[in-house]
Amino acid sequence: MEVAPATQANGSSSSCRRALGAKSVSFRLHSPSLNSLRLRRTFDLFDKNGDGIITPEELSQALALLGLDADLSDLDSILRSHIKPGSDGLRFDDFVALHQSVDEAFFGGGGDADDAPALREEADLSEAFKVFDEDGDGYICARELKAVLAKLGLPEGEEIGRVERMITSVDRNHDGRVDFFEFKDMMRSVLVNSS
Repeated sequence: MEVAPATQANGSSSSCRRALGAKSVSFRLHSPSLNSLRLRRTFDLFDKNGDGIITPEELSQALALLGLDADLSDLDSILRSHIKPGSDGLRFDDFVALHQSVDEAFFGGGGDADDAPALREEADLSEAFKVFDEDGDGYICARELKAVLAKLGLPEGEEIGRVERMITSVDRNHDGRVDFFEFKDMMRSVLVNSS
């Protein structure tokens, strides 16, 4: 698949593509449940009509919005190896398989054994926070938490009052939202208590 460089406003060209051998900390989380949630969110963004299938056309449109021009026939050819017979596109499990294939091909698949555990934990917590902070404002509000819990099918996401109590339980500065530091403290206490 050819990926054309993005053109900046001044007409110059800048490559948006990472060197093939370069590792990306954010491509794969070390926590499978958080990675699955991030993949589900990405899948939902690419599935423009919400039918549970990403067609080659939908993926091409998503890549174009990211400034990556992909030839539709090349994209279709690549995706066909991950699309189940009789389907018009990628279902979520096909999308996960495609993601794993790309991870293995371009990023080594298993992570870097030399990563410092503290840096890996911080990166994972940052990625997890971004999953919940849907509008990217640096805070998790009750509406965002409710939406993510509902996507996960958790009963806590059904009642806004219950979600607001969850927010209040970790909101140390009492602003009605959870910032990254409050989130990090909460996640670390959950991880310590569960081990």
